[in-house]
Amino acid sequence: MSLLHGVGDFFALDVGTNSIRLIQLSGDAERGWALEKYAYVPIDPKIALDNSTIGKRKLAETILGAKEQAGITTKNVALGLPARKTYTSIVEVPNAPKKDIGKTIRYEADQYIPMAVEEAKVDFAVLGVSPNDSLKAEILISSTAKEYAEERMEEIESLGLNVIAQEPEPIAMTRALAPIGMTDGRMLIDLGEKSTDLVVIYQGAPRLVRSIPGGLSLFVETVSDTLNVREDQARQFILKFGLAQDKLDGQVFKALDASLETFAMELSKSVRFFQTKYVGAQVGGIILSGFAGVIPFIAEYMEVKTNIPTIQGNPWQYVRVTPEQQHALLPVASEFAVAIGLAERSNE
Repeated sequence: MSLLHGVGDFFALDVGTNSIRLIQLSGDAERGWALEKYAYVPIDPKIALDNSTIGKRKLAETILGAKEQAGITTKNVALGLPARKTYTSIVEVPNAPKKDIGKTIRYEADQYIPMAVEEAKVDFAVLGVSPNDSLKAEILISSTAKEYAEERMEEIESLGLNVIAQEPEPIAMTRALAPIGMTDGRMLIDLGEKSTDLVVIYQGAPRLVRSIPGGLSLFVETVSDTLNVREDQARQFILKFGLAQDKLDGQVFKALDASLETFAMELSKSVRFFQTKYVGAQVGGIILSGFAGVIPFIAEYMEVKTNIPTIQGNPWQYVRVTPEQQHALLPVASEFAVAIGLAERSNE
């Protein structure tokens, strides 16, 4: 789904708190994808969060520089919308042909979104018959403030680009991370710099979408304070040694244990919430991405705490890359889930 539709050749743009990721793929979901062009450009978090004219100009210059670095020539771009700027939920409406369901959503959207309809951009996807009532259809509905979406579009199009789609980041990442052919549920976790996106996939579609406050920067701050080291050093400890008990005398693990315990409780709570609606459905695995995809031993920790098999996922699982590309991307590969998901979308 997306909040704006388009067609044609395009590239994906994911602007994070600490980096910009661009990617262009060739192929399709049936024949498979191949990596054509990409760029990963670190940025100062202050720039990403700076809404001043100077801040926006610096970010714009960085985006254009990244596009040039990647060698991308198309002007068409699909953008990710941060979870904190979108509202995504699963609702039920009377079952009917899709065109009639569309009318229902448009006429009754104010019942399903936390803002006035005239102030929002709304999109939806029909998931199928409700598991609890055969007379109702289950709908994935997503919205964002119209002012935010239009302002973001204007900023990008002022660079000479053409925005063909804006899509919530949690929805985009599911294309890259979800396994094919699963019969049970899977929880997808993307640990970012400031927050964490959580999506439960079941029967081929998102059934629960959440954003959890707190990301890697929270872990860094905790380790920095506890071990009395600089934040850049704390970050290095986390990403290099993770929760290893035999590294640094297990100090990183001890410092993070309480925070990770709370994090694991949020995952377990989400599983219980999902199962109250989808009675009998099982979450057969947790797939970690973003920074959680590279922190050593975090998967093992979460598996013990949630009692659910947990792995560090691979957002490149459906994309062919050359050995040279793979080598170059290795340090940052886990951060591309949203960008890859945007690039794998169809423009129908």
